[in-house]
Amino acid sequence: MLKQSAAIAGALIVSGCASSLPHYRMEALTRAYAIKAQGAQGCFPGEYASLLAALDAGDRLMQKDGSEEADRYYLLALRKADILARKLAEAKERQEADRREAEERQREADRRKSLEDLRRKLEAERIRNERESRTMTEKSGSVGVKERESRQLPQYHTVKRGETLPQIAAQPEVYNDVTLWPLLYRANRDQIRDPRRIWPGQMLRIPRNVSREDIAEARRYAQERPAP
Repeated sequence: MLKQSAAIAGALIVSGCASSLPHYRMEALTRAYAIKAQGAQGCFPGEYASLLAALDAGDRLMQKDGSEEADRYYLLALRKADILARKLAEAKERQEADRREAEERQREADRRKSLEDLRRKLEAERIRNERESRTMTEKSGSVGVKERESRQLPQYHTVKRGETLPQIAAQPEVYNDVTLWPLLYRANRDQIRDPRRIWPGQMLRIPRNVSREDIAEARRYAQERPAP
């Protein structure tokens, strides 16, 4: 439609009718091209079609009756173009406002998620700290019991003739468990090179503050190796 209007204008100029061209025609065409480039045809198809219809009516009158009557339609087309331009600007502003609002909603959602993640992290740390505190309290109580027991039991044992490490470990005042002889062996490596050879008169240290892991490891060691 716009190409057709431009072609009509060119034909009139070539035919020598340039002096009779309507005053508003070129301005209306220019505005119509401009708002088409801005997307008016896609955003407001009905209004844009009405604008083209006004231009077309003006072109028909210009070819038939002259420029004065046609100029009314071109002026109408120009006003329609102005209205469409304002609508396009308003639509663009709404789109920009919607975009900013969507970004703000996303930022707010991200902020809430960050706060929730932080709350969960702090809650997990609190639970972990409470658990560790209870564990430390329990260990403290267990250590206290072990310390009291160790003060009542001998810390050393003097080897007697014919004794072996398993025999010493089996004594009630030592460990009362024959399989714990590796504890004695490891605690006295400075004077026992071979667990099968100990000598009368040796004073062996008796480890008291041993953990469950130490006891389990000693028993595994005793099972894997023949008793001295």
